[in-house]
Amino acid sequence: MRILVTGATGTLGRALVPALVKAGHQVRALSRTKRESRGNVEWMWGDLFSGHGVPEAVAGVEAIAHLATSGRKGRGAVDIPGTRLLVMAAREAGIGHLLLTSMVGADRAPIGYLRYKLEAERLVEESGLGWTVLRATPFHQWLQQRLRDFSALPVLPVDPTVPWQPVHTGEVAARAADLLAGGPQGIEIEYGGPEVLDTAELTRTWLDAQHLRRACLRMRYPGRLYAAMRADLLTTDATPKGKITWQDYLAPPPPVLSDDFASEHTASPTSPATQPEQDPDRHVYGGDEGYERPTRG
Repeated sequence: MRILVTGATGTLGRALVPALVKAGHQVRALSRTKRESRGNVEWMWGDLFSGHGVPEAVAGVEAIAHLATSGRKGRGAVDIPGTRLLVMAAREAGIGHLLLTSMVGADRAPIGYLRYKLEAERLVEESGLGWTVLRATPFHQWLQQRLRDFSALPVLPVDPTVPWQPVHTGEVAARAADLLAGGPQGIEIEYGGPEVLDTAELTRTWLDAQHLRRACLRMRYPGRLYAAMRADLLTTDATPKGKITWQDYLAPPPPVLSDDFASEHTASPTSPATQPEQDPDRHVYGGDEGYERPTRG
């Protein structure tokens, strides 16, 4: 099957593209910078904000995996207008299946960034296309970067009343690939990690794995979003779940490298290739999810 992936350079996209290649699909990856096509990955230039290049990108594909987002700081710049433009182009092209990735809790706590994700869901579900929505809990990789950002502080603020259910992008990518192969479901599907950890436990485990010593100050995080998390609105009991724990992610086995593109990038969900925070070329709006900064020339 020929599948278009938006957000292909983002945290999840860099796991999904090789997973689809390994499964035997032909992948068309959308990017705001020109990239060289390789093997079964065809890179195409396109801009979801302006719509330039989007009709050409959707032409001739059978399914779309819509991962692109402007991130938590992007104020829905891509999530809403970008999704609207993509839906219009997909209808014109007669696409059979549009899979949208969203976040667990978007329907239960449409607060801040989550309200943009919920509106994107609505646009897809009312598009008239065959659709599937895959809602995931926060990625290991995102939490790792967030803790790194705070690690420069001498004291880390932790709220043990706030739970997290981290999931690995490699496993979310595998779930998305299965859903694409299975055709449109017409439902929202939740997918979370194997365990729920409070912020204090999450932070202690990370500090131990990084061999860092930092004092942790217990406090209560303010705001409606953290209140929703305390109410367990952003976790899920849905099955199947991921299998890679937070500890597994922080201390993965040594990767097995290969000359084959797909094998190299998907040999292990915990390999460096599926850990985007180790990629030096992370130029995306909001620091996340494959909506790249435009380049000159």
